[in-house]
Amino acid sequence: MKLGKKASLVLGAVVIVAALVVVGVFYSRQAGQMGDLNDRMDRAEILLPGLTASKNNLEDQLVSAQSLLEASQAQFPASVESIEYGEYLFEIADECNVKLDSLSFPKPVAKRVGLVTYSVVSLTLPVTGTLDNIFLFIDTIRTDDRFASTQVKTVSMNAGGKATISVDIYGYQR
Repeated sequence: MKLGKKASLVLGAVVIVAALVVVGVFYSRQAGQMGDLNDRMDRAEILLPGLTASKNNLEDQLVSAQSLLEASQAQFPASVESIEYGEYLFEIADECNVKLDSLSFPKPVAKRVGLVTYSVVSLTLPVTGTLDNIFLFIDTIRTDDRFASTQVKTVSMNAGGKATISVDIYGYQR
């Protein structure tokens, strides 16, 4: 079957128009996607400086928190060594002119405070001396760097120059 010249031209024009329509539809879709991508990129560029500043701020906070953690850990001994603390207590008692009547170290117990677990030794310190010297002994334990991780819990005193002091010594468990 032979087509006429006109029919061939019309058929060719229809094919060309159909091809142009298909190309136009694809181009339109691509242009829409490109517009969406440009919008998303513009929003990302707007957010980027704020996110970068937030990231830097969080990194600074992390460094600060790590430094604070290291400083806090330095205050707490890794373990509570009874011989060392016994020597310190007798040394302080001697310097404060009080007599430490007895000293025994119980086994440390674990105590959890928030996310941190401490090794705690609870001591009872019976001392004899003048009231002024007993107060000096208590104050020295509270302020001495070797006892920075120590908490004076209770003090029982009588007028006869005897006192019983309860303290907790905290050690940081890693």
